[in-house]
Amino acid sequence: MTHVLIIDDEPTICWALSEALADEGFSVSVAGSAEEGLWSAEQRRPDIVLTDVRLPGADGLSVLRHFQNVDAALPVIVMTAFGSLEIAVEAVAAGAFDYLVKPFDLQDAVTLVQQAQTALQQRGTDTAENVSASQDEASLLVGDSPNMQAVFRKIAMVASQDVPVLVTGESGTGKELVAQALHLFSGRKQGAFVPVCVPAMNEGLIESELFGHAGGAFTGATQARRGLLQQASGGTAFLDEIGDVALAMQVKLLRVLEEKKVTPVGSNQAVAADFRLVAATNRNLEDMVRQKSFREDLYYRLSTFRIDLPPLRERGDDVILLAKHFLNRFSNATRYQFAPETLDELRSRKWHGNVRELRNAVEHAAILSRSGTILPSALPSPVLPSGSAASPTGDLAGVVNQWLQSREGKNEPGLLNQFMETIEPILFQHALEVSGGNRSEAAQLLGIHRQTLREKLRRYDMDPSGD
Repeated sequence: MTHVLIIDDEPTICWALSEALADEGFSVSVAGSAEEGLWSAEQRRPDIVLTDVRLPGADGLSVLRHFQNVDAALPVIVMTAFGSLEIAVEAVAAGAFDYLVKPFDLQDAVTLVQQAQTALQQRGTDTAENVSASQDEASLLVGDSPNMQAVFRKIAMVASQDVPVLVTGESGTGKELVAQALHLFSGRKQGAFVPVCVPAMNEGLIESELFGHAGGAFTGATQARRGLLQQASGGTAFLDEIGDVALAMQVKLLRVLEEKKVTPVGSNQAVAADFRLVAATNRNLEDMVRQKSFREDLYYRLSTFRIDLPPLRERGDDVILLAKHFLNRFSNATRYQFAPETLDELRSRKWHGNVRELRNAVEHAAILSRSGTILPSALPSPVLPSGSAASPTGDLAGVVNQWLQSREGKNEPGLLNQFMETIEPILFQHALEVSGGNRSEAAQLLGIHRQTLREKLRRYDMDPSGD
């Protein structure tokens, strides 16, 4: 019977996992600390280990390293609710069988243990390649939310595997940062990281920029030049906005990926271009394949492994974590702190520009703030959704929420009347401007009687004539 050791200081986690694994025919031992887990392993050697990262005393990564030193073939599954990209990569690099993000579905955990059981007879004794990065490199991506933890897990699992990766997500979610992380934690770290945004290139020179050219290949090509893909040889090429690449160029890119060679413009001699490809897009490539605007064979080649980045609005309090992170990185950031109401404002925004918009907003606010406290008024106006001149319901809801937040703690009655007194003068002024000062037309536009409009204008001191 396969024996599983669970090391976690949360009794409910231990109990739930024990019951689920026992139902599947595993024998189970539990421990509440690293030291207790190591002692338990001495009493009965486990076949599979599940360990939390955060434990009393020594941490779960120390447990992982201990078991790897004792038996490198022992599958160790690391669990965490507070992992960073660095921890995820370190766990996998140290030989973890997999990385399980809390909260997780029990069936997913059971399936993972069953996969480890199947791998026991097949797994060799070689430990994973020791991949490390500096603290600055590891902090490229920041997030505590479950969906970002899932992203970290995927990066950790695929970074050392020399296969193409497709990164998808809205504009501003950090797709290039993911590509950089994949490069930094890969065996190609010593090579070049070459970012390429094909749609931003001069249309007539795209092929020359990517593949290089021979001397005299065209007017102005006085000498041979290596292309960007050849410059990435031995490292990583990051092709951004891959969904915007023309069909003719897609054919040539596919050939390069298949052959690992490029042919410079004006030359008949192919040259080696052994790079790892990471591609990114904010478009739906599946729809494009169906519409015949993106090659199906290139799509499948690019999406060997896929990482989907969540928009910032789906990352919960990562907004605050990121805001503080950007503030700390900003020049003289130690002078500043966010007022509580500013943190509330940051949480309430939709962040249609995602992480990029948040970073710009924080830096903008820090520049404007003359005291040590950043107030909501220092933040720039929210960015509207791409492709829309306005978002009436979203904008209005944001304004109303800001007004309500400004009244926090004021629970006196008459909330509706107070709100109407705030908004009515704005509507009346607009109606008068649209009607050229004609009150009858303004009243008709507002849907109220002319006399009602007259009375309200007097009430709000908006009737200089007094009639």
